[in-house]
Amino acid sequence: MPVPWMLALKVIPWGDVIEHAPAVLKAARKLMDRQNTEPVPESGASADLVAQPLPTFGELKNRLIAAQVQIDRHAQMQAQLTETLAALAEQNAQLVSAVELLRLRTRLLLWGVAALVVAVVGLAWR
Repeated sequence: MPVPWMLALKVIPWGDVIEHAPAVLKAARKLMDRQNTEPVPESGASADLVAQPLPTFGELKNRLIAAQVQIDRHAQMQAQLTETLAALAEQNAQLVSAVELLRLRTRLLLWGVAALVVAVVGLAWR
């Protein structure tokens, strides 16, 4: 099973991921800030509603309460999704940093192994 994971890790353009991670994080933060300050848009009355018979005050009140509950639920879900997106962007940035550190350590290790191989071969020739 390790082979497909290694293949998947090799296929990912890590340079592009690392390059775009700060932009994704910044966009997620802007989305979260906009979510907290965005006003609720008002909708105008349409011509279709005028042709229908007028509902009673009680029906209107019940519809309004149901609509407000639904709007509140959607606003709460949107806020949670925005927070989740910001958290994922932050985790992505941390992951990219960790991967870059691992790439650096791997290169250093490979150079060390190459130097060790050259040293062993040099000692073997003497």
